[in-house]
Amino acid sequence: MYEDSISPEFTAITPPRADCVYTSCYCEENVWKLCEHIQAQETCPLDEVYAVFISNENKSIPIWRQKSSRGSEPVIWDYHVVLLHFNPQAQCFVYDLDTTLPFPCPADVYSREAFRSDGMLKPEFRRKMRVIPAVTYLKTFASDRSHMKHSDGTWRMPPPPYPCIETTEFKMNLDDFISMDPNVGLGKVYKLSGFLQHFGVK
Repeated sequence: MYEDSISPEFTAITPPRADCVYTSCYCEENVWKLCEHIQAQETCPLDEVYAVFISNENKSIPIWRQKSSRGSEPVIWDYHVVLLHFNPQAQCFVYDLDTTLPFPCPADVYSREAFRSDGMLKPEFRRKMRVIPAVTYLKTFASDRSHMKHSDGTWRMPPPPYPCIETTEFKMNLDDFISMDPNVGLGKVYKLSGFLQHFGVK
Protein backbone atom coordinates (compact mmCIF):
# COMPACT_ATOMS: atom_id res chain seq x y z
CA MET A 1 0.00 0.00 0.00
CA TYR A 2 2.70 2.50 1.03
CA GLU A 3 5.27 1.07 -1.33
CA ASP A 4 3.14 2.35 -4.21
CA SER A 5 4.07 5.89 -3.15
CA ILE A 6 7.83 5.27 -3.47
CA SER A 7 9.35 6.40 -6.74
CA PRO A 8 11.11 3.71 -8.84
CA GLU A 9 14.41 5.66 -8.72
CA PHE A 10 14.53 5.36 -4.93
CA THR A 11 17.64 3.90 -3.27
CA ALA A 12 17.82 3.41 0.51
CA ILE A 13 20.70 5.23 2.22
CA THR A 14 20.81 2.95 5.27
CA PRO A 15 20.88 -0.80 5.82
CA PRO A 16 17.53 -2.60 6.05
CA ARG A 17 15.76 -1.99 9.38
CA ALA A 18 16.80 -5.38 10.78
CA ASP A 19 20.48 -4.65 10.08
CA CYS A 20 20.60 -1.16 11.62
CA VAL A 21 22.24 -0.42 14.95
CA TYR A 22 19.22 -0.11 17.25
CA THR A 23 18.58 0.20 20.98
CA SER A 24 15.03 0.73 22.23
CA CYS A 25 14.47 4.16 23.85
CA TYR A 26 17.79 5.56 22.58
CA CYS A 27 16.43 7.15 19.39
CA GLU A 28 18.99 9.98 19.44
CA GLU A 29 21.84 7.45 19.31
CA ASN A 30 20.07 5.26 16.74
CA VAL A 31 19.84 8.27 14.41
CA TRP A 32 23.47 9.23 15.13
CA LYS A 33 24.50 5.71 14.09
CA LEU A 34 22.47 6.02 10.87
CA CYS A 35 24.25 9.30 10.09
CA GLU A 36 27.59 7.64 10.84
CA HIS A 37 26.78 4.83 8.40
CA ILE A 38 25.75 7.25 5.64
CA GLN A 39 28.96 9.24 6.12
CA ALA A 40 31.18 6.15 6.16
CA GLN A 41 29.53 4.40 3.22
CA GLU A 42 28.85 7.60 1.24
CA THR A 43 25.37 6.33 0.32
CA CYS A 44 24.27 9.90 -0.46
CA PRO A 45 25.61 13.44 -0.05
CA LEU A 46 25.68 14.07 3.70
CA ASP A 47 24.29 17.58 3.21
CA GLU A 48 20.97 15.97 2.20
CA VAL A 49 20.61 14.30 5.62
CA TYR A 50 19.23 15.75 8.87
CA ALA A 51 18.61 14.61 12.42
CA VAL A 52 15.16 15.82 13.46
CA PHE A 53 14.39 16.15 17.19
CA ILE A 54 10.65 16.32 17.87
CA SER A 55 9.48 17.74 21.19
CA ASN A 56 7.87 20.86 22.68
CA GLU A 57 8.09 23.08 25.76
CA ASN A 58 6.02 20.56 27.75
CA LYS A 59 8.10 17.53 26.68
CA SER A 60 4.84 15.88 25.66
CA ILE A 61 4.33 15.01 21.99
CA PRO A 62 2.02 12.44 20.40
CA ILE A 63 3.27 10.30 17.52
CA TRP A 64 1.14 7.65 15.89
CA ARG A 65 2.18 4.37 14.27
CA GLN A 66 4.92 3.63 16.78
CA LYS A 67 5.92 0.08 17.70
CA SER A 68 5.03 0.77 21.34
CA SER A 69 1.56 2.15 20.43
CA ARG A 70 -1.52 0.48 21.85
CA GLY A 71 -3.92 -0.12 19.01
CA SER A 72 -4.66 3.11 17.15
CA GLU A 73 -3.53 5.34 20.04
CA PRO A 74 -0.45 7.54 19.74
CA VAL A 75 2.59 7.23 21.96
CA ILE A 76 3.21 10.35 24.03
CA TRP A 77 6.98 10.83 23.97
CA ASP A 78 8.96 13.49 25.83
CA TYR A 79 10.96 13.66 22.62
CA HIS A 80 11.62 11.54 19.56
CA VAL A 81 14.32 11.62 16.89
CA VAL A 82 14.10 10.61 13.24
CA LEU A 83 16.39 10.94 10.24
CA LEU A 84 15.27 13.02 7.28
CA HIS A 85 16.68 12.55 3.76
CA PHE A 86 15.87 15.64 1.76
CA ASN A 87 16.86 15.84 -1.88
CA PRO A 88 15.06 18.78 -3.57
CA GLN A 89 15.14 16.89 -6.90
CA ALA A 90 13.64 13.67 -5.50
CA GLN A 91 11.33 12.27 -2.86
CA CYS A 92 11.82 13.19 0.79
CA PHE A 93 12.06 10.24 3.21
CA VAL A 94 11.83 9.75 6.97
CA TYR A 95 13.87 6.97 8.60
CA ASP A 96 12.31 6.05 11.96
CA LEU A 97 13.43 2.80 13.58
CA ASP A 98 10.52 2.94 16.04
CA THR A 99 7.66 3.17 13.55
CA THR A 100 5.35 0.47 12.22
CA LEU A 101 5.38 2.35 8.90
CA PRO A 102 7.88 1.34 6.19
CA PHE A 103 11.58 1.99 6.74
CA PRO A 104 12.26 4.34 5.09
CA CYS A 105 8.88 6.02 4.68
CA PRO A 106 7.97 8.74 2.18
CA ALA A 107 7.79 11.94 4.21
CA ASP A 108 4.26 12.78 3.08
CA VAL A 109 3.04 9.33 4.21
CA TYR A 110 4.91 9.63 7.52
CA SER A 111 3.46 13.08 8.14
CA ARG A 112 -0.08 11.95 7.41
CA GLU A 113 0.14 8.72 9.41
CA ALA A 114 2.52 9.51 12.28
CA PHE A 115 2.24 13.29 12.81
CA ARG A 116 -1.33 13.81 11.59
CA SER A 117 -2.34 17.41 12.34
CA ASP A 118 -1.53 19.85 15.12
CA GLY A 119 -4.95 21.41 14.51
CA MET A 120 -6.68 18.52 16.28
CA LEU A 121 -4.41 18.70 19.33
CA LYS A 122 -4.56 20.81 22.47
CA PRO A 123 -1.85 23.50 22.36
CA GLU A 124 0.25 21.73 24.99
CA PHE A 125 0.67 18.71 22.70
CA ARG A 126 1.62 20.52 19.49
CA ARG A 127 4.91 19.39 18.01
CA LYS A 128 8.07 21.34 17.20
CA MET A 129 11.13 20.16 15.32
CA ARG A 130 14.79 20.96 15.77
CA VAL A 131 16.46 20.14 12.45
CA ILE A 132 20.22 19.59 12.56
CA PRO A 133 22.38 18.82 9.50
CA ALA A 134 23.87 15.33 9.83
CA VAL A 135 27.44 16.62 9.52
CA THR A 136 26.81 18.96 12.49
CA TYR A 137 25.09 16.22 14.48
CA LEU A 138 28.00 13.81 14.03
CA LYS A 139 30.52 16.45 15.14
CA THR A 140 28.66 17.92 18.12
CA PHE A 141 26.24 15.45 19.75
CA ALA A 142 27.25 13.87 23.05
CA SER A 143 25.38 11.74 25.57
CA ASP A 144 26.57 10.08 28.78
CA ARG A 145 23.12 8.39 29.00
CA SER A 146 22.55 9.82 32.49
CA HIS A 147 18.97 10.72 31.47
CA MET A 148 18.26 6.98 31.27
CA LYS A 149 19.28 6.24 34.87
CA HIS A 150 17.15 6.16 37.99
CA SER A 151 18.29 8.16 41.01
CA ASP A 152 19.86 4.97 42.43
CA GLY A 153 21.99 4.60 39.29
CA THR A 154 20.11 1.67 37.75
CA TRP A 155 19.05 1.84 34.11
CA ARG A 156 15.51 2.75 33.07
CA MET A 157 16.20 0.82 29.87
CA PRO A 158 19.32 -1.20 28.95
CA PRO A 159 21.92 1.03 27.23
CA PRO A 160 23.50 0.41 23.83
CA PRO A 161 26.44 -2.03 23.86
CA TYR A 162 28.92 0.45 22.36
CA PRO A 163 30.68 3.29 24.26
CA CYS A 164 28.91 6.59 24.95
CA ILE A 165 29.03 9.13 22.12
CA GLU A 166 31.13 12.12 23.11
CA THR A 167 33.17 14.93 21.60
CA THR A 168 36.39 16.61 22.71
CA GLU A 169 34.24 19.37 24.24
CA PHE A 170 31.24 17.54 25.64
CA LYS A 171 30.23 14.32 27.35
CA MET A 172 26.56 15.35 27.61
CA ASN A 173 24.62 17.99 25.65
CA LEU A 174 21.43 16.09 24.83
CA ASP A 175 19.24 18.70 26.54
CA ASP A 176 20.35 21.34 24.03
CA PHE A 177 19.10 19.15 21.18
CA ILE A 178 15.79 18.34 22.88
CA SER A 179 15.16 22.00 23.74
CA MET A 180 12.77 23.77 21.39
CA ASP A 181 14.08 27.19 22.39
CA PRO A 182 15.47 28.65 19.13
CA ASN A 183 18.07 30.58 21.14
CA VAL A 184 19.59 27.36 22.48
CA GLY A 185 21.61 24.73 20.69
CA LEU A 186 22.25 23.99 17.03
CA GLY A 187 20.14 23.66 13.91
CA LYS A 188 16.83 25.40 13.33
CA VAL A 189 13.56 25.06 15.24
CA TYR A 190 10.24 24.85 13.40
CA LYS A 191 6.61 24.43 14.27
CA LEU A 192 5.22 21.30 12.60
CA SER A 193 3.53 23.32 9.83
CA GLY A 194 6.71 25.29 9.12
CA PHE A 195 8.80 22.13 9.06
CA LEU A 196 6.49 20.47 6.52
CA GLN A 197 6.38 23.59 4.40
CA HIS A 198 10.16 24.09 4.44
CA PHE A 199 10.83 20.55 3.27
CA GLY A 200 7.97 20.52 0.76
CA VAL A 201 5.99 17.78 2.52
CA LYS A 202 2.35 17.77 1.44
